Amino acid sequence: MAKESMKAREVKRAKTVAKYAAKRKALKEAGDYDALQKLPKNASPVRMHNRCKLTGRPKGYMRNFGISRVMFREMANKGLIPGVRKASW
Repeated sequence: MAKESMKAREVKRAKTVAKYAAKRKALKEAGDYDALQKLPKNASPVRMHNRCKLTGRPKGYMRNFGISRVMFREMANKGLIPGVRKASW
């Protein structure tokens, strides 16, 4: 489990990115890179990191499901993910 502070930090970054998205786009189109530098660092979408929605694990993230590989395997084995089942041949 990730620390609650790490999860909260990612949520805060996502809000900041959403807040400044339109302004960043306008400044980029205008070519005003000095004003772009004055925006907060966390306004850049590059600084966001995908985390598991359940545990907050930063590595092994599966985009299609929004969870880590560990949680995916547990949930798939329990039958909690629709349309996913263990392969056998």
